[in-house]
Amino acid sequence: MQIGKYQVNLVDAGRFRLDGGAMFGVVPRVLWEKKKPADEFNRIEMATMLLLLQSEGKNILIDTGLGNKLNQKLMNIYGVDQSQHNLAGGLAKLHLSSEDITDVILTHLHFDHVGGATSYDESGKLQPTFPNATYYVHKMQYDWAITPSEKDKASYIQDNFVPLREKGQLTLLEDELEIFPDITLIPLHGHTQGMLGILIKGEHQNLFYAADLIPTSAHISIPWIMSYDLYPMTTLEEKQQYLELASEQDWWVFFEHDPEIYCGKITRTEKGFVLKESIIMD
Repeated sequence: MQIGKYQVNLVDAGRFRLDGGAMFGVVPRVLWEKKKPADEFNRIEMATMLLLLQSEGKNILIDTGLGNKLNQKLMNIYGVDQSQHNLAGGLAKLHLSSEDITDVILTHLHFDHVGGATSYDESGKLQPTFPNATYYVHKMQYDWAITPSEKDKASYIQDNFVPLREKGQLTLLEDELEIFPDITLIPLHGHTQGMLGILIKGEHQNLFYAADLIPTSAHISIPWIMSYDLYPMTTLEEKQQYLELASEQDWWVFFEHDPEIYCGKITRTEKGFVLKESIIMD
């Protein structure tokens, strides 16, 4: 897909599973299971779909997935499956290595978004996975991740991001801004403090990387939000705002955690916002 000056490439970094009740909050299982069937442990399948943007010598990666540092206990709890798809393999399909990545935008620092940002070298020492890249995250999110709440501290594994700061490769951002031409980073605060939504702008079409504001296509309905969200009423307001913009301006919306529909366009009906067009996995 071409959006303006950027060639937009999909990077499939693998699958995992999360509790369906947690993913849909107050929505009854009899409703959400029609869209996302649960396994025997009440978990639904989740993807870690990333984007790689290319333009004028830049290789810009958005998020890094789970990575390969989780211990076996967590691998089992979250049903992690990277046998068919993983970060390194996804980049290799684009004829890229970790050394080729110039920039990494981290929407936030939950382990399923930043796990691939660091990795162990041959001596067993943690290093930034992308040695030539500048990593970006919102300062509010970094500060929160260093001292998280009791509710969400399990979502933050400091080995995923502290080494980036120690190596001088992490840039902390503030406010809404464009660090690259035609890419606007939008701070969102419902899911967690300082998460970044990413709007990639072109002359004829735009793409909105919604991160965990709209993690799957099943979360388009305004009240279908996750119990993981720290500030659910803020999530509702942010979803309303950006779904209206997506509908009115005919944006593509990218669903980072959907294993089937990774991108779609939204329209508003009498019953609320729905998909009018979608791009499905091959």
